[in-house]
Amino acid sequence: MKVEVVQALPEGARIVSVNLPAGATLRDALAASGFNQEGTFGIHGKRAALDQPLAEGDRVEVYRPLAIDPKEARRRRAAKTKR
Repeated sequence: MKVEVVQALPEGARIVSVNLPAGATLRDALAASGFNQEGTFGIHGKRAALDQPLAEGDRVEVYRPLAIDPKEARRRRAAKTKR
């Protein structure tokens, strides 16, 4: 089966297509693509575990860590508008 592995990067995205045997998992897709197996992952925008089975045409996503907590970013923007 063919799946796409996408890694979010600050300057864009890195995309690799891999062919895997039936019954392959998210972990197998990461290994075949050469991406790091640490972090947060998803399939079609929904979080998924490394042992999640894949289906033909799935899009495996490797998320990068947040630069700042979203709540803190909002507080900082609100503080700027109050000035």
